[in-house]
Amino acid sequence: MKHFTLLTILIIAFSGCNLQSPGPFFGNGLHNGWVDQNSVVIWTRLTGEPEMNRAGPKFLEPDAENHRRLDKGANIDSIYMAQLPSGFSLDEMEGACPGMEGEVKLVYYPLKDPETRIESGWTPVDAQKNFTYQWKLTGLTPGTKYVVEIESKKPGKSKISDKITGSFRTPPDAGVVTDLNFCIVTCHDYPRRDDSINGHKIYSIMQQMFPDFLVHTGDVEYYDKAGPFALTEELMRFKWDRIFALPYQRDFYRQVTTYFMKDDHDVLRDDAYPGMRYGTVSWERGLEIFDKEQFPSNDLPYKTIRWGKDLQIWLMEGRNYRSKNTDQDGPDKTIWGKEQKEWLYNTLLKSDATFKLIITPGPILGPDRENKKDNYSNKVFAYEGNEIREYLKQFDNVFICNGDRHWQYVTNIPGTTLWEFSCGAGSDVHAGGWDQNDLRPEHRFLRVKGGFLKGSLYHSDEKVNLKFQHFDVDGNVVHEELFSKDHLN
Repeated sequence: MKHFTLLTILIIAFSGCNLQSPGPFFGNGLHNGWVDQNSVVIWTRLTGEPEMNRAGPKFLEPDAENHRRLDKGANIDSIYMAQLPSGFSLDEMEGACPGMEGEVKLVYYPLKDPETRIESGWTPVDAQKNFTYQWKLTGLTPGTKYVVEIESKKPGKSKISDKITGSFRTPPDAGVVTDLNFCIVTCHDYPRRDDSINGHKIYSIMQQMFPDFLVHTGDVEYYDKAGPFALTEELMRFKWDRIFALPYQRDFYRQVTTYFMKDDHDVLRDDAYPGMRYGTVSWERGLEIFDKEQFPSNDLPYKTIRWGKDLQIWLMEGRNYRSKNTDQDGPDKTIWGKEQKEWLYNTLLKSDATFKLIITPGPILGPDRENKKDNYSNKVFAYEGNEIREYLKQFDNVFICNGDRHWQYVTNIPGTTLWEFSCGAGSDVHAGGWDQNDLRPEHRFLRVKGGFLKGSLYHSDEKVNLKFQHFDVDGNVVHEELFSKDHLN
């Protein structure tokens, strides 16, 4: 039996009501991104209502043939006529969370030292970027939990319309010995959420674990899935507004240190690469919407972050620098690009962290399906994939964590120290793409269901331990692997 909170009941009761809104509100909450010891990027968006519209109609769903026609034709009127019920605008659809002009002001301070609060001036959100605004905060203290408060008001007015509070944690310096835990997720979209009111159940479960950070490895949303097919920039933004208005997601992201990555479905479409379009949207615009508008922005879309003495992570970018999937394989065909790959190699060699995690949108080891043509475990990228795998074999403390695949697995290539942990899709209904009975020699674990991956770094008996655990969507451990190293002086 489903239980509803009083807040949920009120949301349902008043959603879609034609009340005059004072606005603007923080219907999408706030996000943080790219945090390191001394800096972070804070993102927010202003909305006309505090919650999404729960009362609107659902989208019409074109069949596969009509979807292809709409994609190829790239006619905005046809795209909307095929998906919006007659007489309804996009803002009236179920899940809509329209933006609103206004001004925002940010205050931040260490949790244990609120007297040192720093306050920004009032700044208008950018209506050309979906009513969003970002701040880059610098001069932060390592190993510190910060509180963030953001207020909103109408342009030129003095009365505060709404206020939201959040938090993030900066990583400790490289010399600090500390225990840590983190979570890694991938692949969830609005139609395949497993709690129709609140969103994806895994967020409520992970929040209770108090992770030091979370990495979303991409496919945060699916432009190319129905309800609607996001064949225009406006429809792409609609999907972001809707999924981040879900209470579980919104509550989690406003208070957990997060690193957002992107993959094909949240750039354009399945297996997207340079030169492609999706409906009216070009490859270049797809990258810009993700990198510069809908998520916290960084000068480079990849980064390495040290989390104390014993852990360092590398966030790899898998779309911006890639060759076309259809190019002939060879030394010039790439996913990471020459500069990013050399950066990874050099920084891995220089790092003295006890454990090193390479976090990627797609797999490096796999195995993957024979018909796939998009990642390093596929034959079409075999040349660079083999080069990377050979390079990584020299390390006995490097682990790969990946998203993209809709099943959970642990791979260890026999006779090597190469390990890969696939976190799995965010809900059971989103899982699939592999046969549960197709257990390969390299599989240490295989489960074609949803959930998430948790990592725990802890110290015991003169050892530094790194434990990986796969969880199901209800928070049960379904597999774990433990790695230990002697304390390094």
